[in-house]
Amino acid sequence: MALHNPRGSQPAAYGHIQTLANLIDDWAPDMTMWWGHKEGEGIYDESVESEENRDHKMIHHAEFSKLSSLIQTLSSFNGGDVSFIIVAGAMVLLMVPGLAFLYSGLARRKSALSLIWAVAASNAVGIFQWWFWGYSLAFSSSATNGYIGNLRNFGLMKVLGDPSPGSPLIPEILYSFFQMEFACVTIGILMGGIAERGRVLPAMVLTFTWMTLVYCPLACWVWGVNGWAFSWGVLDFAGGGPVEIGSGVSGLALAWVIGRRQEKELLNFRPHNVSLVCLGTFLLWFGWLGFNGGSAFGANLRAIVAIWNSMLAAAFGGMIWCIMDFRYEKHWSMVGFCSGTIAGLVAATPSSGFVHPWASVIIGIVSGASCNLATKLKFHFQIDDALDLFAEHAVGGIVGLFLNGFFGTNEVIRLDGVNTSIPGGFMDHNWKQLYIQFAYICATCSYSFFVTAALAKIIDMIPGLKLRSTPEDECLGMDEVEIGEFATDYIEIRRDVTDGLFMNSDSLSEHPVAAGDRHGRPDNQQSTMSNGNGHVHQGSDEIKHDSNGIADIKEKMRDSESS
Repeated sequence: MALHNPRGSQPAAYGHIQTLANLIDDWAPDMTMWWGHKEGEGIYDESVESEENRDHKMIHHAEFSKLSSLIQTLSSFNGGDVSFIIVAGAMVLLMVPGLAFLYSGLARRKSALSLIWAVAASNAVGIFQWWFWGYSLAFSSSATNGYIGNLRNFGLMKVLGDPSPGSPLIPEILYSFFQMEFACVTIGILMGGIAERGRVLPAMVLTFTWMTLVYCPLACWVWGVNGWAFSWGVLDFAGGGPVEIGSGVSGLALAWVIGRRQEKELLNFRPHNVSLVCLGTFLLWFGWLGFNGGSAFGANLRAIVAIWNSMLAAAFGGMIWCIMDFRYEKHWSMVGFCSGTIAGLVAATPSSGFVHPWASVIIGIVSGASCNLATKLKFHFQIDDALDLFAEHAVGGIVGLFLNGFFGTNEVIRLDGVNTSIPGGFMDHNWKQLYIQFAYICATCSYSFFVTAALAKIIDMIPGLKLRSTPEDECLGMDEVEIGEFATDYIEIRRDVTDGLFMNSDSLSEHPVAAGDRHGRPDNQQSTMSNGNGHVHQGSDEIKHDSNGIADIKEKMRDSESS
């Protein structure tokens, strides 16, 4: 049995596989002789062979033939490529707790654990959906409509050692695992749309239906072998459409359907734990290297370029966002740096496997500035996008996709040794690529928003599955009402910022815009200041009054201890 290795250079284990295949060829005929031996004799006599023994011989030959075929299939994949994608998939899984910590840190402490739960549970639902029919709806090669797959691979049927539909470098079973992690991260991002007022059980129902009717079609469009965007030549390396626009625009639609938080909850909305924000960001950054690097589907030069591009875009995005925030805050915001880093990584998602590293510097700068400015759009839309899903993910994905039309080049694309004839954008004098990218952006944005809004509205109308919690529950916090546990144990002096410092009845009668200032203000600042929504308060009298109240509490505690 002669095995063929299409990659040219042979891995170390390849010679051992070839030796085993040759042994099977020599061994199989000899093994079948044992079925016809007469008892006590060591010589095979065909005249005494029974019909049953002949059948056994045929079955035995068929089994060895299947084994030989399997070995030949396995030998066609480079062990380094397979190992690299396994590790990259595990790195992408680490993005799930990264998202959970990021969201938890950005939220108020009374709803911090509910977001961790929502992201973790959506990951479990996503795994089930992907195994059940998600992979088949996104990647079944027999579907030809260009919009969504069929159920040929329902329950991962017929998904084993054949070359994957995304790349001949890895087997399909590994490809399905890697793409499953993409889907789980995407649905985790979407869970930010329920921040501080959404119920988790209806959100899990939305998770399954959203993956089926939004994510799977978007993935089929651009990554399916018969997808209309794939056939049209759209340049989307690791998911600017399905992952970033899909989650960001859908998050905006979900927040619109659920509605704004109460006006009291919008006052001085700020992160409760910036350390968690930083931890979540760096977990995401680490996982993103597997996300983008693994999308080359092999341990090759294109993967290295994608990792370099991700690093550069993240670094410049973080610096630009931080500098832009300094103009207003006069402080070097850690939350701002983390937000800009994520914006750069989002823009690198569709572009990192198509552009030179110098272009990623430009992409990082443009994405950091664009996403920073886009955080103001929620005030104009009057949509309470509490965690800025649209500004970070949708706008960042749009920037990366659009700039592919300018900076994409075949010099980078062909480094994987597979896609050698795909043209880039303006760098390759492919002038039409820009309008192809623009049309794809419009299609993904429109589809994501309207289908998500319709799904959320339908689920919200089902008895027992109302997405929005009650005003009383919102005041108590989602941790107490939905989870029954808290992210941290603490002695509660006051639950809301409006219960204490520099807040008076006049401030509560005003009407702040949605989502407030995510960066917040120090509570101990005694000068004239804003509460985070542009409403100025003179804080000295209230601070003195609140300080006296705290002094009284301390005095009572000392008295109780002494008694």
